[in-house]
Amino acid sequence: MNYYKKELDIIEKSNRLRKRKLFDKNILDLASNDYLGLSTRKSLLKKTYRKLKKQKSHSSKSSMLVNGYSSIHQKFEKKLCKLNGFEDGIVVGSGFLANISLIESLIRKKDILFIDEQYHASGVLATKLIQGEVIVFKHNDTEDLEEKLEKLSYIPDRIVIAIEGVYSMGGDIAPKEFNDIALKNKAILLVDEAHSSGVIGKNLLGWFDYFNIQPQANHIKMGTLGKAYASYGAYILASHHIISFLENRAKPIIYATAPSLFDIALAHTNLKYIQKHKKRIKRKIKIYQKIVKNYLNIETQSLIVPIEIADNKKVIEIQKQLIEKNYLVGAIRQPTVKKAILRVIIKLDIKKRDLKNMVRYL
Repeated sequence: MNYYKKELDIIEKSNRLRKRKLFDKNILDLASNDYLGLSTRKSLLKKTYRKLKKQKSHSSKSSMLVNGYSSIHQKFEKKLCKLNGFEDGIVVGSGFLANISLIESLIRKKDILFIDEQYHASGVLATKLIQGEVIVFKHNDTEDLEEKLEKLSYIPDRIVIAIEGVYSMGGDIAPKEFNDIALKNKAILLVDEAHSSGVIGKNLLGWFDYFNIQPQANHIKMGTLGKAYASYGAYILASHHIISFLENRAKPIIYATAPSLFDIALAHTNLKYIQKHKKRIKRKIKIYQKIVKNYLNIETQSLIVPIEIADNKKVIEIQKQLIEKNYLVGAIRQPTVKKAILRVIIKLDIKKRDLKNMVRYL
């Protein structure tokens, strides 16, 4: 029996039906979040394998709070803390679980969460699980946030402000003023750095690094390992106090099996590679951003180039045309975005001539 046929028919009719696809392995990938192109570097894979092979156990076995916590997890957490200037950190199974962990556990009954209207779907889902109040402010609009803070009719126990360092669809960076507002209102500032870590900042460490903000007790940095770090998983960096609270309240941390040892080890290997070659990577990022500016007259602060099409059928057609020319880009539709866009990722493993040829078709 087709229990959901009516709903699926509606989705298909509006050109929003999604399906998993296997693409030609030789197609030029300008759709994925493998920003630095490290997922194809076999030398990094082999190095990680050799490292993991030395371990007695190669699987996580259980929750981190039982006996699934490994020296591989710990060394990576310490490396992230040292590089980013945070007191403590903890690895999590995915970015989705990290947002659930943070928002579901931190926002208590008498707290208020202020969240950007374009925050990731995992964070939006988490807001449905909390007892505290949720207030949505306009995208990257510091004035709207301040107005909403000023209009509060009561004094909450805690205020949490949730933003993204680089937004996944628009590629735009959250203004530094969010940090000033958080400090002024004694609020916790939660920054989702999924798309900024490894891409922006003097040391390619993301939003805090980009604005030279020294982490304080009210700062939380969440990052993922499936983008620039070319692996899978996530991490949360914060004060000892907040990490301890998460260990005791965040359900995905308490009840989920610890993150894969191989994925964490691979991310650690790739992080070291990025730090070793950051000058060269930063130069290449600027070159690729300049190509986009010269050919499309679009300025991007990251490696994400959104091109509004505003027509679901048309955006799929353009994507198919580009696939025929051996270029894969994202055709993003509702509910991910309000209006359909082509999402082009100027990945650093794409050759300059291929990037130039592709943008000529847009």
